[in-house]
Amino acid sequence: MIIHEGYENLNLIAPVATLGIFDGVHRGHMALLDCLVKSAQESKGESVVITFSPHPRLVLEQNNSNLSFLTTMEEKKVLLENAKIDHLIVIEFNNQFSKIPACDFIKDILVKKIGIKHLIIGYNHHFGKSGEGDFNTIRRCSEEFNFRVEQVQGYHTEEGTISSSSIREALLRGKLDNANRWLGYNYSVSGTVIEGRKIGRSIGFPTANIYPDSQYKLIPANGVYAVEVHLNEKAYPGMLSIGSNPTVNSDLRIRSIEVHILNFDNDIYGRKISVVFRKRLRNEKKFDNLEQLTRQMGHDKQETLRLLI
Repeated sequence: MIIHEGYENLNLIAPVATLGIFDGVHRGHMALLDCLVKSAQESKGESVVITFSPHPRLVLEQNNSNLSFLTTMEEKKVLLENAKIDHLIVIEFNNQFSKIPACDFIKDILVKKIGIKHLIIGYNHHFGKSGEGDFNTIRRCSEEFNFRVEQVQGYHTEEGTISSSSIREALLRGKLDNANRWLGYNYSVSGTVIEGRKIGRSIGFPTANIYPDSQYKLIPANGVYAVEVHLNEKAYPGMLSIGSNPTVNSDLRIRSIEVHILNFDNDIYGRKISVVFRKRLRNEKKFDNLEQLTRQMGHDKQETLRLLI
């Protein structure tokens, strides 16, 4: 996959394109992307995904403190490459860009700059100033500028239509199985290992504290999870705790992400690490003393080994 920062000086072959945020690149997105790749192959053209950075909500909404997303841009690039997309165009989203009317965006960027021949969009897609561009707008413009437009319906399951917002909600409510099923892969968080209070080491369960790569990366609900830990291109089983550690902390406003890597005791401070969420084991709980906490962590370890080994 070739990545383009912006839309100048492109030389695409009969581009078949789609555009959107694609947060999570989930199963619903994959249904659209599969259609995109197939259409490009049939027309002997190239598949093109157009996305925006930063996320438009970070630009348009005054209060960003509660915003969180399923994927960073780097994670999104990997997922799109795995979908066998030929080209990814990343357009800078700012206040000036947000004011471009939908028809001007189609004419000046999609047609003149990208040279679009076939546009495929999702079932509820809107773009342009104030979200005025919908399927009917695109269809009218396609007739004027001579490109084909196609709308793909949402990906439906027995539980409803899969969406990024429903997956975010599932993760925040501790419904990890649902989130992973709707994503089509296991959710992950990457970051840097930082120093903690070393309480885990004192009770025989040393943990690596993780500082996420992005402040807007969604962190699942508080609790204990069985995870795969990826470090130096190797994978290790681990049990991860998200929360305030109420047994040993009095300030419950401080939230941490700590992982105990099984059968591993190397110094990895400052190293990059990624954790893949395989199973939620239990809710966070306050124990009466460290002995009870240690006993429960032993049970958590056995359950993690049963699930992952």
